[in-house]
Amino acid sequence: MKLISSIVAISAIHLLRTFLNVSALSKEDVGWQLAIHPGFVVFGLLLVLMDRFGAAGSHPAPGR
Repeated sequence: MKLISSIVAISAIHLLRTFLNVSALSKEDVGWQLAIHPGFVVFGLLLVLMDRFGAAGSHPAPGR
């Protein structure tokens, strides 16, 4: 979880740097970065959901 959150944070920082220097980049480069970042975010959310659902089924109920 820490790895994917670090990747998302790095991607967000890179995207912010792109927006600050948008005039120096082509529209295609900016478009690719805008498409890739949400992919990282969705992938991270899916990993969190899989971890939560997997952890919920492996532990016995409290008091049993």
